[in-house]
Amino acid sequence: MIDLRSDTVTRPSDEMRVAASEADVGDDVYREDPTVNELEAEAAAAVGMEAALYVPTGTMGNQVAARTHTDRGEELLCERESHVYKWEVGGLAQLSGLQPRTVDGGSRGTITPSDIHEGYVEEDTHRPGTGLLCLENTHNSKGGVAIAPEEIDAAADAAHELDIPVHVDGARVFNAAVAHDVDASRVVREVDSVMFCLSKGLGAPVGSMLAGSEAFIERARRHRKLFGGGMRQAGIIAAPGLEALSNVDRLAEDHENAAVLAEGLDDIDGLAVQSPETNIVLVETEPTAEEFLERVADEGVQGTAFGEHVVRFCTHLDIDRSDVERAVEDVRRAMT
Repeated sequence: MIDLRSDTVTRPSDEMRVAASEADVGDDVYREDPTVNELEAEAAAAVGMEAALYVPTGTMGNQVAARTHTDRGEELLCERESHVYKWEVGGLAQLSGLQPRTVDGGSRGTITPSDIHEGYVEEDTHRPGTGLLCLENTHNSKGGVAIAPEEIDAAADAAHELDIPVHVDGARVFNAAVAHDVDASRVVREVDSVMFCLSKGLGAPVGSMLAGSEAFIERARRHRKLFGGGMRQAGIIAAPGLEALSNVDRLAEDHENAAVLAEGLDDIDGLAVQSPETNIVLVETEPTAEEFLERVADEGVQGTAFGEHVVRFCTHLDIDRSDVERAVEDVRRAMT
């Protein structure tokens, strides 16, 4: 089976397994796990931030960021198909008492300075005020589009003019950086915090990082504990994360494989494919997505329904060029 459902399905490498078995550990709630401490320092440096916090999941990282930046009852400005709004079980409201105000970011999911000024709410006797701007890069629901650093800069500058902090859901921010041929630190240079996943394209078995200023991370640590994310001898799972940070450069291979996959699938009758910018391929299908996925699964390919007639395929660490070429032929056979 060629599993293209997500880049979260990767299996840890032999090096990651060895690192886990040999990790030096301690109680991380007491900040005594040396492997976690090393990972947090390396992660912060990778995105040009002062400090970082290890969290079990990207969702927790985003939700901890939202809770740390805001006061209850405030509004959070985000793109209407953003992960933090669409796919995190209403956590903004449930965990932080926030009111999301969504913006239509168009085909690329971008939030512009004019969107920010239009969506901004000033606090007064009757209104809670805007407490946070949340951006996403790459944008999952839009097909992994890599938003340019300059667009992130412009949005952050507009928000800061209004005294609004900015958080980036950067689950795949290294994919965005590779797509634009810049360091990840450049992509998030003007924002206040960023979350990125170790367990997607970088291939770690578990974990994400939340990075920001030292003061922000100090506050976030308390909210991680509140949300159940205080871990003990976490070095065993942090050690593979350290190994994962070395996988940034190879993300370009995933992007190349996604392009080959998209070109092959677009040549099949009944399919129309959006040209990918990173490792996500969105496919419009004449049959329903569910019917299409059943047919291709019978031929040995797995994907994810992303709409009634849209399917997502995602290339990753465990998929090579031969897998992609075989997947195209398997899908072609399923569509005949």
